[in-house]
Amino acid sequence: MLIFPTWTRRWGYLLPLVAFILFAFDLPVVRMLLVSFENPDDRLRAFRELLETPVYLGVVLVTFEIAFATAVLTGVLGYILAYWIYTIRSARWRMFLLGTVGMTFWISILARTYAWIVVLGNNGIVNRILLDLRFVDQPVSMIYNELGILVGTVNVLLPIAVLPLYAAMNNVDIRLMSAARSLGASELRIFWQIFFPLTVPALAAGSMLVFILTLGFFVTPAILGGNRVPMVATVLDSLINVVSDWQLAAALSSVLLLVTVVLYLVYKKLLDLSATQAKAGKL
Repeated sequence: MLIFPTWTRRWGYLLPLVAFILFAFDLPVVRMLLVSFENPDDRLRAFRELLETPVYLGVVLVTFEIAFATAVLTGVLGYILAYWIYTIRSARWRMFLLGTVGMTFWISILARTYAWIVVLGNNGIVNRILLDLRFVDQPVSMIYNELGILVGTVNVLLPIAVLPLYAAMNNVDIRLMSAARSLGASELRIFWQIFFPLTVPALAAGSMLVFILTLGFFVTPAILGGNRVPMVATVLDSLINVVSDWQLAAALSSVLLLVTVVLYLVYKKLLDLSATQAKAGKL
């Protein structure tokens, strides 16, 4: 009977997972990077075209603007919602609200995005109310523009910010705030000088994660943007399925991948800082 070393048995359990990640994720990414340099006459042709074409630079700029606005709004709204849930005294109601937030992950992003057309469309609920109340004389354009994309993206990504924020708030040692109250500090001062600083790393990490996810968002910008607001994901779809310029698409994907990796490293640093702050708050 053969007896294998302990480290061999441990790695043996991981081999199927490693093989799956390698063939399903890593090799396609490497192939994409190689495609961006495939032109034998000019290896950097695609990257040079990206830098020299104002249209592509504009697309990248619009994508970053929408991603930044989404991250800010999601951070603000997510913090308010998480703090409201945190301040509810009833544990049953807290669990119910957290479950309600988490249940949004069970609903298709496609369905949630199309629902906003019913709400914000020219003949939608919001425009009908505005017209009936005579606040406007004609329907207000709230979709097929940057506003529509922003609303839909914030709606989809808000739970991703709320749940980590609530976890960070729940880890703050309440004895710190009790000690501050015993010394005569007001609730507002306790919040800004004790509670908020301890939850800032989680807020920054959640906002950074939302920013990263928005950079590669496709379904919501494609539907609520109506091909009028080009973002990186929608342009990649056109380059591959319409223009068939795989090298340029691979170059644009490589740039997006590089930016995402850098932002992920920042996000990981903020996440580690958040964990350190949580541990310090419990001491």
